[in-house]
Amino acid sequence: MQFLDFEKPIADLYEQLAKLKENGEKSGVDVSATVKEYEQKIEDTRLSIYTHLTAWQRVQLSRHPDRPYTLAYIEKMCTNFMELHGDRNVRDDKAMVGGFADLDGETVMFIGQQKGVNTKMRQLRNFGMANPEGYRKALRLMKLAERFNKPIVTLIDTPGAYPGLEAEERGQAEAIARNLFEMVKLRVPVICIIIGEGASGGALGIGIGDRVLMLENSWYTVISPENCSTILWRSWNFKEKAAEELKLTSDYMSQFGLVDGLVREPLGGAHVNPDEMASILKTKIKETLAELKKIDPDVRIEQRIDKFSRMGFYEEH
Repeated sequence: MQFLDFEKPIADLYEQLAKLKENGEKSGVDVSATVKEYEQKIEDTRLSIYTHLTAWQRVQLSRHPDRPYTLAYIEKMCTNFMELHGDRNVRDDKAMVGGFADLDGETVMFIGQQKGVNTKMRQLRNFGMANPEGYRKALRLMKLAERFNKPIVTLIDTPGAYPGLEAEERGQAEAIARNLFEMVKLRVPVICIIIGEGASGGALGIGIGDRVLMLENSWYTVISPENCSTILWRSWNFKEKAAEELKLTSDYMSQFGLVDGLVREPLGGAHVNPDEMASILKTKIKETLAELKKIDPDVRIEQRIDKFSRMGFYEEH
């Protein structure tokens, strides 16, 4: 198990528990009662820590190396996943994945950013930062789903669209803008779920839907805390303050009306019990799809446009 810096009290208890079990095995002494006490102490400590998480701590949780990514959720929630590749223009972007899958008897198009589970895979997946062809592939798959009248679920987890020169040369901004324009008009139900990091246009590129949901320990904002700190204070040292000021956590996003609902995570975060997290998410997706399918497509599109049009405010002088 890997622990974050603020989880040190839990890590210490796990270390003590491991030593206790080891000593019990060596000496042949029954330590089961003491083991139960330690396990209860771990749960109590975890509850105490996770009841008062700061914004920066939630950002850390969203990036936990053991946190499930898009393909892990698809594997746990669905069967018969058929991944589709390529944007039919440049190449296949490994940072963006998608395809049809069977969700308890219903065919659904799943699309999402995919980070790597180890160093080699992170490089292959470009750390979940899609190029223009990734967003064009996503749009191609959405249009395919619309053609066959299948609902769409997008899973968002990216530190942002890839900011490299070659991405700009191939039209990164246009690709994202085109997705926004086309997604708002899709005639099939669209559910967007932020499962980890939801940064800037990289998240928005697959984030326009009838319902936008956030996992409890995810974040969604225009810029990462580190980059915000760099711009405002010329240093990453104020990232904790930037995280607080950005109001990027799921509770704030819900209060602001920028997302439609929150999805609770197991105590300790999605990585503590990925199977339970996938089960919770699957139930939420099925409930939301059942709700959306009752609405006429034209009405759904109108509601989608109205929802995003109401976001933000401005004054004319």
